[in-house]
Amino acid sequence: MGEDLGEDISRARDLLARARRVVVLTGAGISAESGVPTFRGEEGLWKTYRAEDLATPEAFARDPLLVWEWYAWRRDHMSRCLPNAGHVALAKFALGRAAETPASGPTGVISPVVLVTQNVDGLHERAARDASGPSGPAPALPLELHGSIFRDRCSRCGRSTPADAPIDASRLETLPRCGSCGALMRPAVVWFGEALEAAVLARAFAAARAADVCLVVGTSALVHPAASVPIATLQGGGVVLEVNPEETPLSDLAAVSIRGNAGDALPALLAREGLRR
Repeated sequence: MGEDLGEDISRARDLLARARRVVVLTGAGISAESGVPTFRGEEGLWKTYRAEDLATPEAFARDPLLVWEWYAWRRDHMSRCLPNAGHVALAKFALGRAAETPASGPTGVISPVVLVTQNVDGLHERAARDASGPSGPAPALPLELHGSIFRDRCSRCGRSTPADAPIDASRLETLPRCGSCGALMRPAVVWFGEALEAAVLARAFAAARAADVCLVVGTSALVHPAASVPIATLQGGGVVLEVNPEETPLSDLAAVSIRGNAGDALPALLAREGLRR
């Protein structure tokens, strides 16, 4: 670890150690290290496929077989990816902070660490379940702003169900159907032109406004409304910490910008012995 990077991590750890509440925002960069393709990088999926052909309600209405074929490939690919050291470090950090927080107190109190993700790959949830102890994974489960590729949602009635079985996209008759109304199911992800789920978004911004620190990991800080989460922390009087191998539009607003990959930087940043309060 370089001297400058070590100093940045030390400064960031000091801010985290003094923070009562932390909100974490993650983007595609953290999962790219697990082998999940990104959309906007040089090897991004949109270099091969056009978004309007695959990830809009209009595309699904026009050709559900094409859309499901692509999402079936993505689901299969992501199911074989594993949480990396960055996912694990965040899960342990959230679970550790929750264990240190007294169980008693007024209802509705925001958790000491709230994880918010733009990713749909389920890797934060898997890391939370792998790292959880007797109290379970709940404190480390993320708010999924853009949904999850491992859930299906009815295109008519909106019923949502967990889904990890292989999809047969060879014929319309073999596509998943709703158990309630019989309509076609679709991936439970937010497509282009769709609004994010209001309740999830409200919880994310409530956590951001109450946070002393917003830790932003592996995101370009370009896609709104998610990119406004760290701004809400700044407006509430908190500070922003950034972990990204490249400079982003958020870098100038961050108290500390750590130039490195999440899998390398987060274990060092969030090591328990360095964050005793």
